[in-house]
Amino acid sequence: MSDQSTPDAVSSPEAAAKGGFSRRRLLGTAGATGLALGAAGGAAGYAAAPNDESGAPAAPLSSVGSDAVMFHGKHQPGITTALQARGHLVAFDLAAGAGRKEAAALLRRWSATAQRLMAGEPAAQDDTDVARDAGPSSLTVTFGFGHSFFARTGLEKQRPVALDPLPDFSSDHLDKARSNGDLWVQIGANDALVAFHALRAVQKDAGSAARVRWQMNGFNRSPGATGRPMTARNLMGQIDGTRNPKPSESDFDRRVFVPAAGEPAWMANGSYAVVRRIRMLLDGWEKLSPTAQEDVIGRKKATGAPLSGGTETTPMDLDKTDADGNLVVPINAHARITRPDQNGGAAMLRRPFSFHDGIDTDGVPDAGLLFVCWQADPVRGFVPVQRKLDRGDALSTFVRHESSGLFAVPGGAATGEYVGQRLLEG
Repeated sequence: MSDQSTPDAVSSPEAAAKGGFSRRRLLGTAGATGLALGAAGGAAGYAAAPNDESGAPAAPLSSVGSDAVMFHGKHQPGITTALQARGHLVAFDLAAGAGRKEAAALLRRWSATAQRLMAGEPAAQDDTDVARDAGPSSLTVTFGFGHSFFARTGLEKQRPVALDPLPDFSSDHLDKARSNGDLWVQIGANDALVAFHALRAVQKDAGSAARVRWQMNGFNRSPGATGRPMTARNLMGQIDGTRNPKPSESDFDRRVFVPAAGEPAWMANGSYAVVRRIRMLLDGWEKLSPTAQEDVIGRKKATGAPLSGGTETTPMDLDKTDADGNLVVPINAHARITRPDQNGGAAMLRRPFSFHDGIDTDGVPDAGLLFVCWQADPVRGFVPVQRKLDRGDALSTFVRHESSGLFAVPGGAATGEYVGQRLLEG
């Protein structure tokens, strides 16, 4: 986990009342991935019949249901898109005997399906009707390649250096069966049925070309659940993500995306995703007093403000001391350790989901964070921060890293292209 925030998009009351959205929301949701669109045209046709059973005009979609994100664009969707209420992460391994040709055909199918579903349309083949009656609900589908993919497809010379395996960390308790993979898919939406519909479609499209290696389910707070836009809270009850880089910052693209002239060429405008399943040891955490929890994080639990004073967005004063000369923000506080200026400027765009996979037989919840972070180079982004956390983060006592993956996520597909085409047909 890290002290960073994902940008949010907010519709106006007038737009919500009309079942549409404001220009502000349109631009805010678009980010660097492309425009966010209302569910007009094909989307509306799938979401609801023109008339209800009585013959009266059907009610328009709510603003949540009508929001759509474009599939085609400079960057893949699901990177700068606002946090979604429901998410699925799934990794695939190519089937025995499948290679570059089969992988290209699979990415072509996946891209075509993602484009349709993100527009609120049914899958082209054997649609399950799970998402019938719903609009696109900000659905995004994002595709990436793991380290092993390149040997399986004979493309070792095209494998980026930045995709070298992550180093071992002392906090790792990794399950290899739930780590890595040839291919990775991230699905997010603001409706659980829309998200599951996409997951099922992706799985069916894999056919005989690939099999599921692992799959994880996550969630976030639903849009509109709070009276005003807020940084998300995690399952520890902490505001989580205050210092996330924002697209409006001048160095955002440099930190998050591979430059257009970067290497390898097929990764232009792409990014690298680090994926970690981080279990929160909630029983121990919840035994701490609120003050002790705040000392672990370095921020006020209620407001997210730094312990040195101010509001959530006030810069943290790392040198401030109390009347006894003690640092107000403890030396091992999580927020202190993860600050970019304490890590040589290392920064990453965090876009996580919470998870809860039941309660163990001893009554302990299997819950925590599906940590997903994006950066132009993980060696300069995730790795130095995690190494520093390994050396003395107060939060490490209450979390356990149980699975890990690193994936190269190419730039967005142009109209008429599929994701990864420049790699697979280059």
